[in-house]
Amino acid sequence: MRETTNLVAKLGKELTSKIFTLGELVELASRENISLSTLAVVEAQAKEGKSRDAILSGVYAQFEHNLRALDLGLESGRSFLLGTVGSDLAGAGENALIGDRFINNALVNTLGTEVGNHVMGLRPCAGTGDSCPYTGLLKAMLQEGYDEEQIRFSAALILKIGSIFRAGKRTTGCNMEGYGAGAAVTAAVLTDLRGGSPEQAARAIVLAISPTIAVPCTPRVMVSGLCATHIGGAILMGNLAANLALRTTLPVEVDVDVMIAMAAKVHVDAAPPITKINQDYMLPYFKKNACVDAFVTEDVKRGEADATSKVLAKSREEVRAMLAAAQPLTRTLGDVVVGGSSIAVGSPTNMARIANALVKGEITKVEIELTSDLFKRRAINVPAILMAAVTGAKTDDIDAYRGIFEHPKMQGLPVTVTNVDTPEVQRIRITATEQSAYLDSRNRGGGRVSIVDAQPSRETAVEAAQKLGIQLAE
Repeated sequence: MRETTNLVAKLGKELTSKIFTLGELVELASRENISLSTLAVVEAQAKEGKSRDAILSGVYAQFEHNLRALDLGLESGRSFLLGTVGSDLAGAGENALIGDRFINNALVNTLGTEVGNHVMGLRPCAGTGDSCPYTGLLKAMLQEGYDEEQIRFSAALILKIGSIFRAGKRTTGCNMEGYGAGAAVTAAVLTDLRGGSPEQAARAIVLAISPTIAVPCTPRVMVSGLCATHIGGAILMGNLAANLALRTTLPVEVDVDVMIAMAAKVHVDAAPPITKINQDYMLPYFKKNACVDAFVTEDVKRGEADATSKVLAKSREEVRAMLAAAQPLTRTLGDVVVGGSSIAVGSPTNMARIANALVKGEITKVEIELTSDLFKRRAINVPAILMAAVTGAKTDDIDAYRGIFEHPKMQGLPVTVTNVDTPEVQRIRITATEQSAYLDSRNRGGGRVSIVDAQPSRETAVEAAQKLGIQLAE
C-alpha cells in the first residue's frame, strides 16, 4: 500500500502555499523520488483535508456513471453518429484493432464509452470527449488485472491532468478535450503505470500533445464516424508517446507547462477560423433532426440546401486542380532536402539557388528576409540559404550545409537576416560586382517556390528556376 500520510505531513505546507503547475509538480515528485500519481493524491489530501482512502474513493466515484455508459456502449447501445461500433468490437477478439491486448481493450472501451455517451449521457471533464479515453483506459486496467489501489491512483492522475484541460478549454477544439487532453492523460498514466519517472511522464505528455495542436471539434461531432479516430487516436498517441519516453533517448526539451499553455492559446485563437472551414465542407454530412428543422424558416433551409449541393462539385474541382499541379508517379517525391524540412529549408534554399543563378561577378553582400515562422527556424534554414546563395549548392548538399560558415566565400561577407511579419514571405537580395539579384517569393511545401517579383526580372528568375529543375508554384 502506498503510504501518503507521512508525505502529507512533510509536503502539505509546501503544497498549500501556492498553486503548483504540472511542471512544478513533476519537479517536486522527482525531488521526493515518488511517482506523479502518488503526488497527485498527496496534493489532494493536503488541499482537501481528507484521508488517502477518502480521496481515492472520491476519485473513483467520479467514473461510476461513465463506466455504466461504457458497459451499455459495449452491449446494446446504438449511437446516432457511431452506430454499434462498441458492440461490433466487443466480440471481435483481443486484437480487433491492434495487436496489444491492453491497448486494444482501451481502444474498444473508449469507443464503447462514446456510444454510451450518446445513449445515456456522459459525465464530462474538459468536454465529453476526453472522458471517453479516461474511462476506456481505467476499464482496460480492470480487465488487465491491475490491483484496485493502482487503478485509483491512476484515476487521480487522470483527473489531475484532466482538470488543467477542463480549465483551459474555452471554445470548440478537440485539442483541449477528446484528442489532446485524452492523449496527454493516456501518455502520463501509461508512463506512470509502466514505472516511468515524473520527468519521463512530462516528456510523454509533451510528445502526445504536439500532434493534437489546433485540431477542431464541432463539425466532427455532427458527422457520422469521424469522432472515432479522434477519440481512439488519443489512446494510440498516448501509448506511442509513453513508449518513446520510456524506451528511447529521444530529446524532448519543451517544458510541459509551456506545451499546455500553447495548446490552450492555439485552441482559443485557431479554433474559430478552422471550425468555419470545416463547417463549410462538412455541412452536407451533418446529422439533422426533422422535428428541430420544423422551427427553422424555409429561406434558411433553402440556403443550406443550396450550399450543400455545391460542396461536392467545388471539392472535386479543388482536388482536380491539385492533381493538375502534381508530378508524375515516377517523379512525385521532390529533391532531397538537408535540415529536416522541405518547407522551412527546401523552399528558402531553392529561392536562394534561383537568385544565385542570376548573379554575375563577386558576391559582396547577402540580405535575407523571412516570415515569422521561417525566421524562428533560422537555425536550420539560414545555413542552407547561404550555401545556395553563395555557392549555388543544391538542397541535398549536406557537406555544403555543414561547412558553409567555413567556406572561403563566406569569410568577411556581410549577411543580414530579418523578420517579416507577413505570412509565407521569403526574400533574398544578393549584391554582386557585375549583376545583383533580388527575389521576392512565397514559401511552399515540397521545396517549391512561388515567385512574386525579381530583379533583373521575374521572367529571368522563372527561366533560371526551370533550368535548375526547381518546381514553381502559383
